[in-house]
Amino acid sequence: MNYTVTPSEKSTVKIAITFTPEEWAAANDKAYLENRKKFAVNGFRKGKVPKHVLELYYGKGLFYEDALNDLFAEHYPAILEKEKEAFTPVGDPSLAVEELSDEKVVLSATTPVKPDVTIEKYTGIKIEKFEYTVTDVDVDKDIDATRERLAESREVSDRPAKLTDTVNIDFAGKCEGEVFDGGSAKGYDLTLGSGQFIPGFEDQVVGMRVDETKDVNVTFPEDYQAETLKGKPAVFTVTVNKITEKVLPALDEEFAKKMGSDSVDAYRAKVRERLEKNAASRSRNETENAIVTEIAKGATAEIPDAMVEKQEEYSMQRMEYSLMYQGIRLDDYLKYVGQTRDEYKKNFEEEARRTVLHQLIVEKLIKELNLTASEEEIAEKVAEQAASVGKEAEEYRKTMDPRQLEYIEGDIKVTKLFDYLEANNEMVKAAPAETNGGTEKPAKAKSTKKSSSAKAKKPADDKAADDQAEETK
Repeated sequence: MNYTVTPSEKSTVKIAITFTPEEWAAANDKAYLENRKKFAVNGFRKGKVPKHVLELYYGKGLFYEDALNDLFAEHYPAILEKEKEAFTPVGDPSLAVEELSDEKVVLSATTPVKPDVTIEKYTGIKIEKFEYTVTDVDVDKDIDATRERLAESREVSDRPAKLTDTVNIDFAGKCEGEVFDGGSAKGYDLTLGSGQFIPGFEDQVVGMRVDETKDVNVTFPEDYQAETLKGKPAVFTVTVNKITEKVLPALDEEFAKKMGSDSVDAYRAKVRERLEKNAASRSRNETENAIVTEIAKGATAEIPDAMVEKQEEYSMQRMEYSLMYQGIRLDDYLKYVGQTRDEYKKNFEEEARRTVLHQLIVEKLIKELNLTASEEEIAEKVAEQAASVGKEAEEYRKTMDPRQLEYIEGDIKVTKLFDYLEANNEMVKAAPAETNGGTEKPAKAKSTKKSSSAKAKKPADDKAADDQAEETK
């Protein structure tokens, strides 16, 4: 066997693998032995038909496909290993048979590879630096949110529904006198003021009493996902079955102890510490993103589709997890917005392409600047992780997967890179924005879009689950 590697279009390489007659014959014999039990010929016991008889009966190329697959599976990984310094595959190869005869077999694999990136400039650039601080208001909001999550529900019947109440309702909607998909439900729990339904719906349910029925008149937004409903008026007949209110726990010493603190002041300090940690992390992350975004303006790379598609799939997975956190299946959400999985995935294409370019830039600069992680630096990070779980560093390291150590090494290199880039660029403080404990992104307009069903919830921010879980630690 011998092979050649030829650069091809759009960051691919063509690997042409040539097999000798002996190798080809041996592969065919192997394929025959592995598959002969699948075929029967009159006069022979099943599995005992000679190879030449099967080829006469079924055709000379009977075992060619299996033989080619065996040869490829045997030699392709070895070729990639041998060429690992020359290129890095980033997707599955496209296979083709270039030549096929008793004398010569040539199999080609067109493989997408990680592209090189050309960077115009990465120092001396004016870049925004984000700095977020935590205020007493942020601490209060976080504590209130925790109390909300721990609130008890109490059914009420002596008053009408108000904002923050959860009402159990039946509703049936019509648009231009016709029912529409997703416009009806029974026993649906709706928290008033949550913004789950289209504008105007929840406001009109406020003030209704148990067992009351009334028509709610709304107009679908012009940017509504369902084309047939955009900008059209609709009437929902709504019946309130039950009203429940939240009873928040008092912010007292008992509550503080429940949250793992000795006093209210200690609990507030703990919350502030967490929020300040989040704000610092957010400041760093957004500044790093601003740096690489500016550098990317002067960077080019021929990114193969395989890398973009992989990143799109990752974004879809994050979306799916976000919906799962809210109790919504992705397939149901796609039904609401009237799109297939592939169609919806295309929404992430631009973001995916940008993310891949940013990753390539980071990798290129780490290599160009010859940034490394020393054993001492790795050991320090391992010790920090070990301490966080109450273990000795040496003991903890023995249990670590090699990929964990690779991640730590990579993280150290990335930190060094952005330290260098901050020091060698003109960092300008970004315009201030509300921090909300570092959980909201600055200067980003809130979307007015709703899902294409009256009852579909909007996906939560990807970090919501992590932020909430952190509270009880």
